[in-house]
Formats: sequence, C-alpha cells, structure tokens
Amino acid sequence: MPQAEIIICPLADGGEGTVKTVIEALSGEVISCQVTDPLGNKISSYFGFVSQSPPRQLKPLGIIEMAAASGLHLVPPKKRNPLITTTFGTGELIKAALAKGCQRIIVGIGGSATCDGGMGALQALGVRFLDKKGEELGFGGGELTKLAKIDPSLIDKRLEGVDFLIASDVNNPLIGPQGAAQVYASQKGADPQGVALLEEGLRHFAQLIKRDFGKDILSLPGGGAAGGLGAGLLAFLNAKITLGSDLVIDLVGFKDYLKKADLVITGEGKFDTQTSFGKIPFRVIKLAKGFNLPVLVVAGIIDFPEKDLSLLGVRKAYSAIDYTTSLKESIKNASFFLEMMGKRIGKDLRTIL
Repeated sequence: MPQAEIIICPLADGGEGTVKTVIEALSGEVISCQVTDPLGNKISSYFGFVSQSPPRQLKPLGIIEMAAASGLHLVPPKKRNPLITTTFGTGELIKAALAKGCQRIIVGIGGSATCDGGMGALQALGVRFLDKKGEELGFGGGELTKLAKIDPSLIDKRLEGVDFLIASDVNNPLIGPQGAAQVYASQKGADPQGVALLEEGLRHFAQLIKRDFGKDILSLPGGGAAGGLGAGLLAFLNAKITLGSDLVIDLVGFKDYLKKADLVITGEGKFDTQTSFGKIPFRVIKLAKGFNLPVLVVAGIIDFPEKDLSLLGVRKAYSAIDYTTSLKESIKNASFFLEMMGKRIGKDLRTIL
C-alpha cells in the first residue's frame, strides 16, 4: 500500500517520555541541570521548556518528569528504602523551571523511589519542616512522624502566580489500603514495619496540613501518587491533578490526527486488564472509538480475553509471543518481532480497511 500515509504520534502519561513527547510536539527544548537524587547525591537531570511565543500568546511552559530526579531507577536495588529517599531533586527541577521564567509547570509523577509526601520537593522550594525542638527534618518519609510544625514563610516567591498541573496515571489516595504506603512502598524497598511507619507519617503529615492550613489532602484522589508528592504539591503550590494521558493527548493535538485517520495502531509492553485503568493505549482506543476508527493493538504480551478486546473497541491484537514461547526471547529481540508483527498487519490491512 504505497499510497498509505503513516503518521507517528508519540504519547505519554506523565511518566518517562513525557518531556520528550511534549517538547517535540510543541517545538520546545530540553534544559539540563544538576539536582539531588533520591539518596542525596548530585546528578545530571533535565526538564522541558516551551517558550510559547506569539501568535499563541501562552505563558512559558515547563515540563518535569519527577522520575528524572527522584525515580526508582536512580537507586540501586540494594539501597532502595523509602524511609530515607527524598523528592528534593524534584523541587530543584521546579526551581530550575522558575529560573527559566516558566509560568506554567507540568509535573509528571510516576516511577518514584520515594514516599515522603512531597516534603523533599517542598524543602527545596523553601518550606521548613520542623520537629518539636524546632530543628529541620532530614530526608525521607521516615522523618514525617517527627513533624511538629510546617513553616512556609520562606517559600520561593517566584511560585506566586505560577499554574501547576500534576500529570498522573493513578488516583490512589494518600493513605489507606489503596494509599501511597500500603500499595507502593514495598515495591520501593520498604519492609512491613517500614510500610506501617510511612503510613503513620503520611497520616500525621495530612493532619497537620488540615489543622494549620485548612486543606484536606487525606483522601484526595491522586494524592497518593509518587509516594504522596501529589498531595504535597496540592497543599502548598495550589496544583491541580489531571490524568497524565489526557493532558499529553490534548497538548500534542492527538484528536486532530484522528480526524484525518482511517486506522489507529497502538500498544505497550503488556496489554492486560490494567491497561483499561487509564493507560495511554486505553485512552487511544476510547478516543478512536469515538471517531468510529478501527484499532489494532501491538504488544509484547496480550493478556486480555478476546471477546473483551472486541467490546473495548480493538479490531485485532498482535503479540510477540505469537512468534516465540520465550518471554526472554521476545524481550531480547523485540525489534525483530515488531517487524514480524508489522508484516502481519500489512497483510491484514486490506481486509481491515
């Protein structure tokens, strides 16, 4: 089908790849900077910057992936411990964006190594977290049980008038069975005692914020994202939480592409029931369905009942496992299997369109 026009539209959900996706779509640039990693070491990081010059007349935009400063991948497995890891580097990324003149800042939160309620990020921005003796708390969610007073008087004045959006793909509350500590802390290296301590600390953190600032972040949907970073930014930066996938879809103008399309192809590593909880492929399928477009799914593994795929709006699904019984092989030679699936799609297109 040499006459076919293929439009590639990268998408992201607020996690890894969000900066690259948005700056490519909006002709922005990547700004490098030095920040503090989750263990307190200095590392090279980055954020995206879009000047938004006329004729659009929009405010300068900064796009931050918190994982670029506070991500789990930055901590060796043996050193992972959310009792001591910090989001301080994420706050430094925000400061760097402020220095660049950003008046709108998107913070993509996902893949964090932390469970400190965003305390570290706020410390970097000038908020003081004090114990009963008036001494400042150290790094990590394990410090939150010692918190006696929060002093925001020295917060960075450049934050005034800045619009903050939190891009997240989860809606977990701060605490409880579905909260930041009980669901995610063990994945970040906490043992059962550590999970309990983090839960206690986050609850205490929220109670102080409600008592002293009148803001209820305890059961806020999305407040538990990235170890409670969402809740902390909401409390002190007047941020708003939005589904990361929807935000990126709007920013890159994905719906405009759909208006011109005859077929949509989407996918991810593993396409399963979790995909339907707001992940990018699910949003793509739902939007394409609204335009009455057939959708094909490409994945490493398809773990979704075939009848449910049809109800979801998927015309056909292709998996690397169709070509090998080895998961290890499918990962090792992913590009080869993608090409094989592409050939299969090419043969099927005439009957699909």
